[in-house]
Amino acid sequence: TGHEVGHALYTPMDGMLKAKENKMNMDVLNVVEDSRIERKIKYKYPGLKSSFVKAYNDLSERDFFGIKDKNVNKMNFLDRINLHCKVGAHMRIEFSDFEKELLKEVENTETYDDVIEVSKKLMAFMREELEKQEQEKRARKSNEGEDGESGQSGSDGSDNDNSDGPMGLNPDDG
Repeated sequence: TGHEVGHALYTPMDGMLKAKENKMNMDVLNVVEDSRIERKIKYKYPGLKSSFVKAYNDLSERDFFGIKDKNVNKMNFLDRINLHCKVGAHMRIEFSDFEKELLKEVENTETYDDVIEVSKKLMAFMREELEKQEQEKRARKSNEGEDGESGQSGSDGSDNDNSDGPMGLNPDDG
């Protein structure tokens, strides 16, 4: 309930309109906005801090986030931000130096306009990473074709790509 009260208090009514005007990816925006409103509600009502910790620990124990048998450090950037902000730093989620800078910006958002600006930066970074991954994939396929190999990337024939890009962002998203 604290989370939803945070949205009611701090997410502006015209927030969705602003997001659409700015052609925002709603998944990215939601992760950044959740981080902001949860910080703000815990600051306004300090007694909620322990409730948030207990709730997210309970959700984590019930594998609500679907990470029980996964290496969280291999998850896409957006999911790692979300887990870090919700479940906490004790998970020891790894971030590159540049990702740490972006994470710091997420954790320092104060206004909804900040959320939009930081979300734009995340989307640009995620797009760049997706493009790099696609170029590497094309280069691998090109090299395999030159070498006369079968075109299979992994030992099981899979290329282990996330279906929606390395950061949870489709090339066609916002």
